[in-house]
Amino acid sequence: MEFHVLTIFPEMFNGFLNESILKKAQGKGVIKIVLHDIRDYSQDKHRKVDDIPYGGGAGMVFTP
Repeated sequence: MEFHVLTIFPEMFNGFLNESILKKAQGKGVIKIVLHDIRDYSQDKHRKVDDIPYGGGAGMVFTP
């Protein structure tokens, strides 16, 4: 089974993905977890991935 995780903080996952049951399952080949840093796909020179919400207001929107 393969899991793909889209995130802007891939380092945050290293701690618990390399411990306990998840580490054992990956070692046995039962699961595969692939982390994708959304910033790698940004076309902005500053690797910006967020945008302002349409109409204003609070919150965060990812740039398409």
